[in-house]
Amino acid sequence: MTSPLSIMWFRQDLRLSDNLAVLDAAQHPHVLPIYIFDDRSTALFKQGGASKMWLHHSLDALNNTLGGNLNIYQGKAEDVLADLIKHNSIQHVSWNICVEPWLIDQENAVKALCDKNQIRAKAFNSNYLWSPNDVLKDDGTFYKVFTPYKRRSYTVPPREPVAAAKMTHSIKDPLNKTTLADLDLIPAHAKWPHNIKKVWKIGEDAAQEKLDLFIQEKLSGYKVERDFPAKEQASQLSPHLHFGEISPVQIWQRIKRVGPMTAPYQDIDHFLSEVIWREFSTYLLYHAKNLHHDNFNSKFDALPWENNPDFLKAWQQGNTGFPIVDAGMRQLWETGYMHNRVRMVTASFLVKNLNIHWHKGRDWFWDCLVDADLASNSASWQWVAGCGA
Repeated sequence: MTSPLSIMWFRQDLRLSDNLAVLDAAQHPHVLPIYIFDDRSTALFKQGGASKMWLHHSLDALNNTLGGNLNIYQGKAEDVLADLIKHNSIQHVSWNICVEPWLIDQENAVKALCDKNQIRAKAFNSNYLWSPNDVLKDDGTFYKVFTPYKRRSYTVPPREPVAAAKMTHSIKDPLNKTTLADLDLIPAHAKWPHNIKKVWKIGEDAAQEKLDLFIQEKLSGYKVERDFPAKEQASQLSPHLHFGEISPVQIWQRIKRVGPMTAPYQDIDHFLSEVIWREFSTYLLYHAKNLHHDNFNSKFDALPWENNPDFLKAWQQGNTGFPIVDAGMRQLWETGYMHNRVRMVTASFLVKNLNIHWHKGRDWFWDCLVDADLASNSASWQWVAGCGA
């Protein structure tokens, strides 16, 4: 392609609304929207099976929104972009920041490549309420306790959401033959991902519908009823948030505008606190880059753990003999999801009753959860284990 191009590099932001990078890219006359499946992180943290299922359908939904013009590639992001630069007149690359350590490395490599080729590169924050350095202590260090972080965060009002950019001038790369099927995110003969998919609607439109439903039917009474798994009072927005089908800013500002006729203040405030907990988790991962592996509180490094494969397998399969633990673990396997309070119960049972390392639980959740998020998964497992923030 000889015409000057702007590249919109989608990552964990698979939507057009409230996407600052999309808005930036759309200012140019010819936009190449791309997604790069760059699964080069450590073997332990390659995307799990449930996440891959969700990613497949989320990319499919985004492609449909773009009129079939989403360009999908595989490999190292900088290598893919280097090849695009070689064969096209690339003037500009836009993307949104992520906080996972290897995604920060990926971003830095792409920025260096663009600088080398004198291409304007612009990174935006559309995935979080605040950038990682927006909420700091007076001495410039990061908060290690949630409540002070939450209090300070309220002094930094989140931005307003932006309207969806019109991507009517997006184009296909004629040299690229990679398709969504080539990523093999859902193995052809695997029944498990297809069974999970039956439970969910996936994509940007589905995320907005889920938020509408939560506000209309579940927000009122949230503070109390969320503690009872059978009430189904949870928003279930977490997978949509992880894949960026909806932004935390969209959720925050919609909830802030809910009037007392719809939900009492205490329910609104409590839900916003949960949104801030997600934000705090991403903040911790950014500032403590080994949160997914190392005990946040190093005093726990000497704790003796049991190595009992039979107990671990019983926990994974929901065969412990403790009804609420088993119900939660079976729900996880069947749906890719577990109510937050049951997550706490099952996680506590593993680490405090069976004395099995939180890493084992982290890994199982990582593979089975449709909302598997490195920051939230790591921070929450460490919190339950007692070694976290």
